[in-house]
Amino acid sequence: MVLRTALTASAETLKEAGIAFESLDGVYERSRNFRTLTKNLAAEVVRRAAGVTLCYCVDGGVHEDACARLLLRRRDACAIEGVTKGAYCAAKANLGTAVMSVSAYEVGERELSLPLVVYDIDSRGLAADVKLCLAERFGDEAPAYFLRAGKGKRIPLYEADRAEEYDSSCMLAVFDAPLLEKKRFSLFDFMQIMRRLRAPDGCPWDRVQTHESIRINLIEEAYELLDAIDLDDPDKMCEEAGDVLMQAAFHTLMEEERSHFTMTDVISGLCTKLITRHTHVFGGEAAEGAEGALSVWDKNKMTEKHQKTYSDAVNDVPACFPALLRAQKIAKRMAKGGYPVSREGAERALAEALLHIGTEEKADAALGKALMAVAQLAYLSGADAEQALLDEAKRAQRAYTAFEALVRADGKDVSALSEEERKAYQEKADVART
Repeated sequence: MVLRTALTASAETLKEAGIAFESLDGVYERSRNFRTLTKNLAAEVVRRAAGVTLCYCVDGGVHEDACARLLLRRRDACAIEGVTKGAYCAAKANLGTAVMSVSAYEVGERELSLPLVVYDIDSRGLAADVKLCLAERFGDEAPAYFLRAGKGKRIPLYEADRAEEYDSSCMLAVFDAPLLEKKRFSLFDFMQIMRRLRAPDGCPWDRVQTHESIRINLIEEAYELLDAIDLDDPDKMCEEAGDVLMQAAFHTLMEEERSHFTMTDVISGLCTKLITRHTHVFGGEAAEGAEGALSVWDKNKMTEKHQKTYSDAVNDVPACFPALLRAQKIAKRMAKGGYPVSREGAERALAEALLHIGTEEKADAALGKALMAVAQLAYLSGADAEQALLDEAKRAQRAYTAFEALVRADGKDVSALSEEERKAYQEKADVART
């Protein structure tokens, strides 16, 4: 008989009963981390079991032990299950039956849900790590229950690392809470709220919305997020990112109601896309630097979208893009499809177009050619034409604001300046462009 550790009440019970055993505590001491420990424990058990029948004993349920789960992959291993730590703690805390339980060593690697039991909190440092992880997910003040050596008490989650002692018997139960009492929410909670709003007895406004009626909202929210990013305002970015997510969820829920797809389908498709397009990360391809990674992405994207020709890719640029952004995307895909434009060619096209802009019957076409040439130059220089124009528009706003302030400071009317006065004020105001 081999025990994972002798530092448990179960081991003391065996000693009192005079039952001989050996422990694997020495394996803990030579293991760098939890994953290494699991592998080392399994290897040691297999080594000792050579030629004999060996019983590897753990406290709690067999399937709560990572080493036991690893050993059970072998054909010559079997499990004799006992009362799990999760079930024991859940009963003590009166959590109910549908409880998730996880080792403290695996908390950071699992998707967690409430009600929850965390076992194996055998040190204050580990308790602190568990507390931080759970607080991020459920909030500092989430109602919890701390159990040690069979004795427990209710605590707020932030007190999980404040016990006097810690050992392998320490466990933490975190209670679920009604939706309206929660401080932290999950994607599941979010979709439940959205479904409630769309329900027959939900919000009258939300119930009657369609894809078309809220289409513009997505564009507005996306621009508000961009504005928050430009302002480098984390609080505003957080809020606006939520608003963009809500629009995506709204459209997804409408399709869920039509039995077309669900949020799980959306997330599954996104994760699949990230994996299959990053074959230089999740597959065998190599990519040199950011440009190499982008080339791999583009190649995989064409394959997934069944784009057999570059024309397919060129014509796939969304028609609803802002015109300048769309023009640069088209120029980029044309260049990748063997139809590049040289800097000299783009500059020549721009110069020729500018000559015709003053001709009334050709002004629109000439302006379009000029802007297309600008988009091509932006692509060739690696600049973002849309962002560059936005930045210049902001600089123009600052310059005009400075111009008007200078004029008004002198008691003059901006619409009644002489040409000489206007130029003088403009020169002073131009410094605000930078």
